[in-house]
Amino acid sequence: MLPKLLTCFSSIFLSINQSDIVVVLSIVVVFFLILLILGVRKSYKLKKENERLDKISEEMARQEEKYKDFTDGHMYGGN
Repeated sequence: MLPKLLTCFSSIFLSINQSDIVVVLSIVVVFFLILLILGVRKSYKLKKENERLDKISEEMARQEEKYKDFTDGHMYGGN
């Protein structure tokens, strides 16, 4: 049983050509390159969104809107 499996596996490994390995490696490289490009693109978009939100936050802080205590008339809060 074991010798048959070994001969089967050895025949599979011997039947793989160098061009097959190059094709498989090329596909893997292209796949990871696409993932890398998508990750860099997403990072750029998130950075832009963060800058936009920071700008909005700064504008809101400049408005200096005073806090109004709305609990004075509430039956459970305040005095």
